[in-house]
Amino acid sequence: MKLVLVGVNHRTAPVEVRERLAFPEDRLPEALSALKQDFGCEEALILSTCNRVELLAHPRDGCLRTDRLIDFLYDFHHLQPPCLQPYLYTLSERDTVRHVFRVASSLDSMVIGEPQILGQMKRAYTLASTAGSSGLLLNSLMHRAFHVAKRVRTETRISNSAVSVSYVAVELARKILGELSDRTILIVGAGKMSELAARHLLKSGISKTFVTNRTPAKAEEMAERFDGVALPFEGLLSHLALPDIAIVSTAAEGYVLRKPDMQRVVRERRHRPLFLIDISVPRNIDPAINDIEEVFLYDIDDMQSVIQANLEERRKEAEPAEAIIAEEVDAYVRRAATRQAGSLISALRDRLESICLSELEKNRTALTPDEYARAERMLRTTAHRLAHPFIQQLKNPDGNLNRYQHEVDLIKRVFQLEEEE
Repeated sequence: MKLVLVGVNHRTAPVEVRERLAFPEDRLPEALSALKQDFGCEEALILSTCNRVELLAHPRDGCLRTDRLIDFLYDFHHLQPPCLQPYLYTLSERDTVRHVFRVASSLDSMVIGEPQILGQMKRAYTLASTAGSSGLLLNSLMHRAFHVAKRVRTETRISNSAVSVSYVAVELARKILGELSDRTILIVGAGKMSELAARHLLKSGISKTFVTNRTPAKAEEMAERFDGVALPFEGLLSHLALPDIAIVSTAAEGYVLRKPDMQRVVRERRHRPLFLIDISVPRNIDPAINDIEEVFLYDIDDMQSVIQANLEERRKEAEPAEAIIAEEVDAYVRRAATRQAGSLISALRDRLESICLSELEKNRTALTPDEYARAERMLRTTAHRLAHPFIQQLKNPDGNLNRYQHEVDLIKRVFQLEEEE
């Protein structure tokens, strides 16, 4: 198994370096073709996202040289060496397998447990397959990586905790209100973050949306996007009698909702609970409103605190996830070694038989047919016994791929097996 990887990611390179190395999707077929035709790759895959650019390859000549992949990066992006040297990482063999499994499982992501990277890897693999640059080795590796990612997600809680404001809004809404179907939402203002939070809440079952804004046209526009109802901003306090959830994000420099106002609203609501999300900076809702029993107010700092706590939970879940990956890497390496050993074992038996029988052939005329047949059987048995300890070693790799590869290469050199493999 000959695998190499070269790349940069959010930890090793700033965004201005990553963006210079990014591969537009429409140029990936050209890039993959160049790796195969001009840079010695039998198989190749390119993963290019906003947080990482990685080249994964199976070299044609079996020589694990990452410098050819680095040369490709300079050539394709018209860069001058050694400008990338401080930012690149290079991996080979077992380390490559482990890295690919960790990336697919989102353990190497900026936000541990985020789901986007798996879809991006599947897309990269599809493009490589379509371009004809993914063969038996990469097919096997990528399908196993997808399996490992599924195991990590189903056997750990690494993706369970919300780590964005929009997802936290949904998580908190469920804790406060329970089932979200048939609930209503009021969007106050037209901020991007409030719109994103509203979208996630709607996906979770919210049945009706109201929108209010100081600019009526903006309210109408957003209401149309959400198939909701636009309301005049001047009636904000009366509008608050309608929803179960209100997301506030306006450009106001002071509070648009104060405690005395909200106390009146609560009475009009007949004390039904109200979940308020204030994602404005500066804040739009008086924090004293949290003293009202029926009102649950979260501002942007509260949301960030929940996010940090959830991130910590994900980091804790990374430990069992790493154990799954270690187990899967060992299993993959053993399977790869066994597949490699098959053709080598056959070649080794043939070589030893050939050595033994060549001497017998030289003396064929001195032997009767019966003597020749007995000697041939004896020498074939001897050849198999000579091969046995080598075959046992090849069939039972210890998990150290580099040492195993050294043993394989040594057997090949000693018995001159390159051509037979």
